[in-house]
Amino acid sequence: MYSLLNLINTPAELRKLSREQLLSLARELREFLVESVSKTGGHLSSNLGTVELTIALHAIYNTPEDKLVWDVGHQTYAHKILTGRREAMSTLRMKGGIAGFPRRDESPYDTFGTGHSSTSISAALGMAVAAQLSGSERRAVAIIGDGAMTGGMAFEALNNAGAMNANLLVILNDNDMSISRPVGALNNYLAKLMSGRFYAAMRRGSEKVLKGLPPVLEFAKRAEEHVKGMVIPGTMFEEFGFNYIGPIDGHDLNALLDTLSNIRQLEGPQFLHVVTQKGKGYARAEADCQLYHGVGKFDRDQGIVAKPVANNVQGRIAKPTYTQVFGEWLCDIAAVNDKVVGITPAMCEGSGMPDFARRFPARYFDVGIAEQHALTFAAGLACDGYKPVVAIYSTFLQRAYDQLIHDIAIQKLPVVLAIDRGGLVGADGATHAGSFDLSFLRCIPNMTVMAPADENECRQMLYTAIQLDTPSAVRYPRGVGPGVTIEEKMQVLPVGRGDLRREGKRIAILAFGSMLAPALLAAEQLDATVVNMRFVKPLDVELVLRMAASHELLVTVEENVVQGGAGSGVAEYLMQQGILIPFLQLGLPDRFIEQGEPAQMLSDCGLDAAGIVLAIQVRLTK
Repeated sequence: MYSLLNLINTPAELRKLSREQLLSLARELREFLVESVSKTGGHLSSNLGTVELTIALHAIYNTPEDKLVWDVGHQTYAHKILTGRREAMSTLRMKGGIAGFPRRDESPYDTFGTGHSSTSISAALGMAVAAQLSGSERRAVAIIGDGAMTGGMAFEALNNAGAMNANLLVILNDNDMSISRPVGALNNYLAKLMSGRFYAAMRRGSEKVLKGLPPVLEFAKRAEEHVKGMVIPGTMFEEFGFNYIGPIDGHDLNALLDTLSNIRQLEGPQFLHVVTQKGKGYARAEADCQLYHGVGKFDRDQGIVAKPVANNVQGRIAKPTYTQVFGEWLCDIAAVNDKVVGITPAMCEGSGMPDFARRFPARYFDVGIAEQHALTFAAGLACDGYKPVVAIYSTFLQRAYDQLIHDIAIQKLPVVLAIDRGGLVGADGATHAGSFDLSFLRCIPNMTVMAPADENECRQMLYTAIQLDTPSAVRYPRGVGPGVTIEEKMQVLPVGRGDLRREGKRIAILAFGSMLAPALLAAEQLDATVVNMRFVKPLDVELVLRMAASHELLVTVEENVVQGGAGSGVAEYLMQQGILIPFLQLGLPDRFIEQGEPAQMLSDCGLDAAGIVLAIQVRLTK
């Protein structure tokens, strides 16, 4: 099935193929992608859309000497396959396997790690300027998905790149027709024409001739912009200082090869607009590219089949995910409070907001991949009496830290952060893990920070947060909770109060959020006391003092880095009170946690029941 693909272990081998062979290679590569991802899970639609573009780039550019920076990195499976990792695709996103994103330590062809979006133009510009400074002829290319173009950082980089005049190519992978209309032969011809040396030379020559006649030169420039603006949507990029080329059919391999070959010879900043189709070549993914965006294992012939679910007596799905709990709560609270608005930075489905978007479209705002804007936008709404709820992944909240402090916390605005994916996230690895939020949230004045231990507590904490007149965060993990019954009635929890869940002897375990379940299991073996702390800030200091007075060892456990986390807050308070007691902080270690199965990852970090027991037993021997 893969007579050509099996021969390609480096792009150098790919460059020896004829045009006809490259077309055959594209068919084999697309087939291999569907087969491979169906067995491992991963991102499918976006990768099927970049097959021809990936082949063309490696065929024309001298990689890895020439630098390719992919943005967002989940569209790089074809790139990985063609750069020596074909066999390793069977380990994709698994412990010890290859990552779902580019990694510099995985391959010299992965020039920059891009787990988050909108970074490629900045990074590629740095590489282009480095080549310029060293006198090198190597080229730098940023391939940016149109979703990533909504990030402000991309436009900051475009603005800077146009002024620097480095040899940078930015390729806009417009993969859902959000920018341009469908393209055809005329646009492909124009792209090839405008990327050619004749056009570039003619343009430079005209400028030289007309330079002595400034009014005529200005008129010529305006006329050119007007004509180009009628047939192509590139005027904005021209204003940034780029030579705009396109749009071009991203599945026409011959057009791509011709255009890139021309661009490779041009000097200065170039912008190529490529239109691709998500899911290209796999009918089911073409029909529903969102469903096949990020997939688990599936039968490629049958496609993704919805599994039947069991319902409990209240009619809810048995053991709902925390994301589903949030989505249902948001609809419930919006139904009784018309000041509630929902905001997401391009993560509607991931954050559980489709039902809210459908039921309350006027109060639903997807601001694109623009986390900084999302928080300050929420602050503006809060200034005028609305109750903004920002649904955001922990890893992406990191990008808006200044806005959280400067625009929300300092002004004491009642913005609710519904922080999903707190803690480890499994196959997406270190770039997407929510390892640091408790540390970077608890040090901010005016913040209330909550960590639910189960589904019902999540619902009640969200309701508590919406009642506050100050900033608040409810931080919950990925996946399902322990399966407790969710109370439909919403009630305010007493702020800064924990819950004693088990009384034991000698040892008191103070558990935060998701760590309550393994803490209770560990306590059965140790006959320890267990407290569900609930609030990271403010701490239940009365309960902490009580536990310190009645136990020989205090243990804190959290799914967050130990440094500066919830346990550090307990230790700080004890020191302030002059209380000296044997103390143990358990949490994520001081390293980035690699991808794997979530349960195994927690076990490796010592955050399952067995790990907690072992750590306490070791501490007791000291």
